[in-house]
Amino acid sequence: MLITISGVPGSGKTTVAKLLAARLGLPHVYAGDLYRQEAKKRGLSLEEFNRLAESDHSIDRQLDAAMAARARQGNVVLEGRLAGYLAAEDRLDALKVWLDASDEVRAQRVGQREGRDWRGVLEENRVRHGSDSKRYQVIYGYDLADTGVYDVVLSTDDRTPEALVEELVGLVHHRFNGSRP
Repeated sequence: MLITISGVPGSGKTTVAKLLAARLGLPHVYAGDLYRQEAKKRGLSLEEFNRLAESDHSIDRQLDAAMAARARQGNVVLEGRLAGYLAAEDRLDALKVWLDASDEVRAQRVGQREGRDWRGVLEENRVRHGSDSKRYQVIYGYDLADTGVYDVVLSTDDRTPEALVEELVGLVHHRFNGSRP
């Protein structure tokens, strides 16, 4: 069983992926955590590391290779912006989920999580997403705006993480066990 959870920063990926993994009794593997650990190991802020990754594509390639290898093992909730693309590229049997939310809601969530003013986060989110989109297009030819690779796209603006997980559990059972959602 492979479930990928993707989306833009602040869409609820981590919260939903953690809850879903716990509910299904599966490990949760998070690309963002691996990315942040590498930035910290290099003594760089996330913004500085993003700039470095724009010119050093080996950073993304190494992280994505590790994520793809874990996806091939299965029995995991794999979270990351490219998780769905990686599963699709390897033609893995996966439920590929994209979570979306409005720019303002995403900025408010990130701001609350990090104890910052959401208006500043709004611009940082846009810059970060632009950087990521550019890199993924150049490196892999992936268009983050194209959600066609995903089995389901869910808006998280007005839904609790628990409600989203409930829906996803039904979809997981339907996909992997043949039962009704």
